[in-house]
Amino acid sequence: MKIRLFAISLMIVLLIAAGCSNTNTSDTAGEELKDKEWGDITELAEGSKVRIFMWGGDEGINRYMDEWVAPNLKDAHNIELERVPMDTNEILQKLSTEKRANKDDGTIDIIWVNGENFKNAKEFELLYGPFSEKLPNYQNYVDTESLDVQYDFGTEVEGLEAPWGKVQFVFLYDEEKVQSPPASLEELKTWIKENPGKFTYPDANDFTGNAFLRHVLYDAVGGPEKLLENGYDEEVLAENQEGLWSYLREIQPSLWRNGETYPATLTDLDRLYSQGEVWMTMGYNEARAESLIKDGIFPESTKSFVLDSGSIGNTHFLAIPFNSPNKAGAMVAIDFLMSLDAQLSKYESTYWGENMALDPTKLPDEAKEKLNEMDRGASVLAPEQLSESLLPEVDAEYVNWLKEHWVNEVVQKQ
Repeated sequence: MKIRLFAISLMIVLLIAAGCSNTNTSDTAGEELKDKEWGDITELAEGSKVRIFMWGGDEGINRYMDEWVAPNLKDAHNIELERVPMDTNEILQKLSTEKRANKDDGTIDIIWVNGENFKNAKEFELLYGPFSEKLPNYQNYVDTESLDVQYDFGTEVEGLEAPWGKVQFVFLYDEEKVQSPPASLEELKTWIKENPGKFTYPDANDFTGNAFLRHVLYDAVGGPEKLLENGYDEEVLAENQEGLWSYLREIQPSLWRNGETYPATLTDLDRLYSQGEVWMTMGYNEARAESLIKDGIFPESTKSFVLDSGSIGNTHFLAIPFNSPNKAGAMVAIDFLMSLDAQLSKYESTYWGENMALDPTKLPDEAKEKLNEMDRGASVLAPEQLSESLLPEVDAEYVNWLKEHWVNEVVQKQ
């Protein structure tokens, strides 16, 4: 009986030890990668399987991943890529549950994330890293000093995610009616007054309308740097908000319908533009006009512009969960997704048409030439101009602040 009890006890000890060993496998492997050269990491990744969990609501994006990325990643590194459609909130809930359960050997290798979701993932230590400085394509072709790469909606990235792509805010106009678009907010104010009723912007609760307000806020505080220094800062707002509200109040009487009402959404503003009631619209995608022109919704004379003070860009990222079972494979796959071929293919409208995460000025001559030969459409600005004007997003709390105060400070002050 004692022998049997001893055997059972020994078995329990061994099982616990094995369990501890398995639990720490992923974490140990992640620590070891930090000391390895890139060649060793790619060797470890070869022949493995990588699972990327990402939003799957866009057919063009899905086709890009399945038809271009997966076969080319297999050819380049012998890595099998499995795309798992799942909303980011659900992904983070899954990781959070696994974190609480001390499950250090999970099922997700890469997640597509940015904004508030990244902030939460970082705060609750759901991500592995830092890792981005290990990636050759990050080091060679990304502007690592750019604020939109260093910060994700006001949260310091600190190497916990790598940029995958970006969209950028632009104004759209009909060049048959607007021969010389304004170059600054001051010039825009003058143009609005000289062309009463021909400009407006969506409500502050609309994503695009709020982005327009943030451009005015940036200008009022002297640039986004002040808004990034300490995250959400009510003292900075208190010192500079009058410049924001006075600008918006000054243009209000010259807006569409004398500023007595505002489009509820960007779709409403686009409708006004397509009907010729206003001569400008706007949007958070530098190439968004092309499909609307092709569909006959926008006039063919539609062009885009950005202000000299800059244009807010939304950069989205790829990250590795804390318990990824294949961190080496994840790093190699992410580096591949940031490669010249992958980024240029994504840039083409065949699949996605989204702007690159790479700095056009850092590309080799052959890639620059290929980039310049790509025709995104006459309404889309050159990549160099977009890159030079790019401004980062700031803490999402500023978005909420604008929503809360815009009605009282502008609409009801009429």
